[in-house]
Amino acid sequence: MKETWSFLDTFEPNFRPLVVIELAKGTRKETIEWFTKRVEDKKANGGAQLLIKPLVTENGDGNIYLVGASHLRLLLGAETVGLVKECNDNSMRSFTYSSRKTFKDFADDNHNFLTMSECQYIIKHELENLRARDEKMIPGYPQAKLYPGKSIVRRLLTNGILVQIFPLHDREELKKLRHTWYGRVKIGYQPLDEIRSYFGETIALYFGFLEYFTFALIPMAVIGIPYYVFAWEDYDKYVMFATFNLLWSTVILEVWKRICSVMTYRWGTLLMKRQFEEPRPGFHGVLGINPVTGKEEPVYSSIKRQLRIYLVSVPFVCLCLYFSLYVMMIYFDLEQWALDYHEENKSTFSSLMLYVPSIIYAVVIEIMNRIYRYAAEFLTSWENHRLESSYQNHLVLKVLVFNFLNCFASLFYIAFVLFDMKLLRQSLATLLITSQILNQFAESLLPYWLQKRHVKKMKKHTHTLKTDTELSLVEQVNLEKEMGTYLGTFDDYLELFLQFGYVSLFSCVYPLAAVFAVLNNITEIYSDALKMCRVYKRPFAEPTANIGVWQLAFETMSVISVVTNCILIGMSPQVNALFPDSKMDLVLTVALVEHLLLAIKFVMAFVIPDKPREIQIKLAKLEFESLEALKQQVRATDIYSSEK
Repeated sequence: MKETWSFLDTFEPNFRPLVVIELAKGTRKETIEWFTKRVEDKKANGGAQLLIKPLVTENGDGNIYLVGASHLRLLLGAETVGLVKECNDNSMRSFTYSSRKTFKDFADDNHNFLTMSECQYIIKHELENLRARDEKMIPGYPQAKLYPGKSIVRRLLTNGILVQIFPLHDREELKKLRHTWYGRVKIGYQPLDEIRSYFGETIALYFGFLEYFTFALIPMAVIGIPYYVFAWEDYDKYVMFATFNLLWSTVILEVWKRICSVMTYRWGTLLMKRQFEEPRPGFHGVLGINPVTGKEEPVYSSIKRQLRIYLVSVPFVCLCLYFSLYVMMIYFDLEQWALDYHEENKSTFSSLMLYVPSIIYAVVIEIMNRIYRYAAEFLTSWENHRLESSYQNHLVLKVLVFNFLNCFASLFYIAFVLFDMKLLRQSLATLLITSQILNQFAESLLPYWLQKRHVKKMKKHTHTLKTDTELSLVEQVNLEKEMGTYLGTFDDYLELFLQFGYVSLFSCVYPLAAVFAVLNNITEIYSDALKMCRVYKRPFAEPTANIGVWQLAFETMSVISVVTNCILIGMSPQVNALFPDSKMDLVLTVALVEHLLLAIKFVMAFVIPDKPREIQIKLAKLEFESLEALKQQVRATDIYSSEK
């Protein structure tokens, strides 16, 4: 007999808190009663069918609630979200409750079959899919309007009734992870499987990519040092270095795809079905029926969305790009002023002043990037994309276009308009080093210092000297709710993307870029690990099969780097001397070499498979078994129908 939601009892004698919900202080009683009832109510009645209990504190505020679920509810939720687990025959399959006995380590009394992060992901999924049915408003708040299909959690957040939702840390597991991850200085690989088990696949993949990218940069750094030391002005010797760089950028991205597929197959996310992705929580529209799945969900006109994109978002992005170019021209005016000042004074101070415009411009670039990021998020949310993947793609595109122009426009201008290689080296080095220092300070050092200061103040206030693992549940929740919120891997990937651009676009001008990138990334691994474990709340796990649109972004950057390096080499005096009579021959030769290198890149990308042979066979085997199972099911149905 196939179990359904109707038989599931929400009673759980041993309540295990997994997620914290903080409501605003003074939230009205009828609002709390209505919301908790919707959380506890059965799925058939539009509820989440979860367990929710108030956190009893000394001051008795009553605005913090703990959410959990029965073991049976979590197993059914695992089937709903499509979690993939390892079977007894070592294959990976989507979990179904009816076939639960076939999965490795499953037992009815084994509550560790699902990891804590998977349980929290299931609860988050159910809370986000709580949608209004017949309600016209949030009870107790007439101004908080509702309509059928509107996300309840989203409305509570936008109206300030719900302050935050976050998953609880497992202090014992976190202590073990900290020790193996960054607790001791060592040369070795990160514990990616443990990171995935605790934080989820998205964060584990980021750290896997950061580690891989750092190791991949080492050959570039090793080769770049002698080029920097012995052949600084001899551009014809950079041809081999630039060629190696271009082939290197292709190989590392293709090899990463293979490594990524091996990891995500082992974690089960390579097999997770995404074709029927549910609407994102921020998506709103009139409640309707999805013609594919038959489920009730909000419906919004794609024409309205396209009008918002092309009539508002695109003009706004273009305006921001124009402003970025305007700021760039101010920077060049400052550069000219500094140069004139140095020519007049010829002192040590005037020599130092030559670097001031580049440093100021690097700081301004970082500020503009961060301000634009907020505007891009607002616009993309306002466009009302149905799927989270579509939302992320549009957001990444907006941010990448602006960041690329903002960070690299001045370098292109110096290289291809001013033809000043000395200024190009100086600007590239200053922008790279300054941006790395600012990012380390803003993303890790400052948040860590603020969090450490807050913890000391809180422990002094509560008169406790307990370690993290000795804190009571109330103390743990009060400590974690004040921690910063991790906003995702977007900024981390963006930093690596810009770093990849600095290394690859103008490699033949500044070979030491890879050296500084390696040094930065080594510290980045430890600082990012520190902020994940000590500075921020635990983020919800997000299953993913790859690094998404960032793979395409890195590949696009590598293609652009082919063009820039070929033109830079073609502009060198040594290469120009080979074509004294005809500049057209020089242009045609550079274009031919550029096309040849691009052809080699694309051939290599085609020849190197995205998945290892072993993974391809396993995926093909699973597809074959699924088809065979479907045939048997159809055959059994036909026999049953004929007998009737």
